[in-house]
Amino acid sequence: MSTFKDLGLSDEILKALDELGFETPTNIQEDAIPRLLQEDKDLIGIAQTGTGKTAAFGLPLLDRLDPDFKKTQGLILAPTRELGKQIAEQLALFSKHQERISVLPVYGGAAIFNQIKALKKTQHVIIATPGRLIDLIKRKAVDLTSLSFLILDEADEMLNMGFKDELDEILAYTPEDKLTWLFSATMPGFIKNIVKKYMDDPIEIKVDAKNEVNKNIEHLYVTVRGRDKKEALTRFLDLHGNMRGVVFCRTKRDTQELAEHLMKKNYKADALHGDLSQAQRDRVMKRFKKHDLQVLIATDVAARGIDVNDLTHVFHYTLPDDNAYYTHRSGRTARAGKEGTSIAFVGKKEKYRISRLERSLGINFEAVQIPDVEAIAEIRTRNWVMTVLDTKTKGKISPELLEEAILLFGLLSKEELIAKLLTREIESLNLGATKDLNDNSPDEDDGYRGGGRGRGRDRGRNRGGRSRDRRSGSKSSRHKGSYKKDRDKDKDKDTKERFEKGRFKKKDKDSKGKEKKKKDRGPKKARFRDKTKPKK
Repeated sequence: MSTFKDLGLSDEILKALDELGFETPTNIQEDAIPRLLQEDKDLIGIAQTGTGKTAAFGLPLLDRLDPDFKKTQGLILAPTRELGKQIAEQLALFSKHQERISVLPVYGGAAIFNQIKALKKTQHVIIATPGRLIDLIKRKAVDLTSLSFLILDEADEMLNMGFKDELDEILAYTPEDKLTWLFSATMPGFIKNIVKKYMDDPIEIKVDAKNEVNKNIEHLYVTVRGRDKKEALTRFLDLHGNMRGVVFCRTKRDTQELAEHLMKKNYKADALHGDLSQAQRDRVMKRFKKHDLQVLIATDVAARGIDVNDLTHVFHYTLPDDNAYYTHRSGRTARAGKEGTSIAFVGKKEKYRISRLERSLGINFEAVQIPDVEAIAEIRTRNWVMTVLDTKTKGKISPELLEEAILLFGLLSKEELIAKLLTREIESLNLGATKDLNDNSPDEDDGYRGGGRGRGRDRGRNRGGRSRDRRSGSKSSRHKGSYKKDRDKDKDKDTKERFEKGRFKKKDKDSKGKEKKKKDRGPKKARFRDKTKPKK
């Protein structure tokens, strides 16, 4: 296994990496960095979230910049503000000993005039979101005519978010002889179109991220009804009091509602989604990184900028529509060689999606039970007791206060005092309902695979009085839905007979079948009276 010293990086970069504690490159870094340093060719890097793509393109980019050339030489496009800020922070760490290199992030939600002011100085690398960059270009605040390196990070997500037109417009301002480095988690058809249109015979590096990303992640799922998901989540939060996690929801509305529900129950949670201002996002992320929050409730897009290495859990409150997003989500945990847990909440009829994820991603899921209230109370109480035993009291309480407490508690026996303290602690746990939240009801149809609602299934199978064969005591051998078909056939036959007897009549024929003569009623009268004429 190689080290960063073997990749051909400069001494300044290696010194910064050594201070950060980076020793061994990931697969995408090991494959991409030497080629980006030595070859003047376009490159495509396919690797999942959490594999170190930022260093894979950031380190060679910093080494190839010319600090004496006072123009923008590198442009990094990112789909979200959070990801742009994350890239800028990492490049600032990598270039710590390259004092003459300047890097600037620009994104929406921040004051544009401050960014214009900063752009008047030389910025060797600009990290930008597409919308804000176009705005700055039109204000003539950014000059890309001397650009040497264009990096498209999370290109699949950028196009999924609808930035195709913005990307075309930005690339029109860049020189044709620039090098383009594209990094993405997946390679869908629209990415191939970008490659064909804007890249010239690129090098392609594809890392099998299944083994790298998922090896330290435990994949679990619980079967729960939709109405019980909030309570199920709180039980897991209660069970793992020291966890730090991200809960993924599908929509911004679901994200905000769930976060507000948890905050009302005094859980340390907050929401992160696209409707928040940049100041609000920064405040939430600052609290999360300072461990003021236990969980972050986020959408897939907003979570692209989360760069936290000590997450223990990822919850899929709703499964993503695209299997690749499951990998993106789960990759938020088990970083930097640590272990993590990914827990999916699925309904009874969604269990087939777990099997699909296993086949598609090459991972194994384990079904687990939502913990009951008694188990949570027992674990949390035991932890509380151990915390009390480990608490140091010397010098923390005044003798007068201690003497007064002993006097007041002196009326109670030791057993009574412990019972009261335990009762107070259990009440503070806010455990909620005591019912079993696991959906252990029998499957309605084992062959269900997400099709229609199945209204034509064998309705008489579990009900009396529906099947003639059941009434006769023999086993029904009729096909599923045959009762409904026969019923519809009888209905059609009855309708035909009634029509032939004249009970249904066509408007343009009389009872003998002859054409009716329409009366001449003259010209159609106006619906409203002309107020300019006198009333009769």
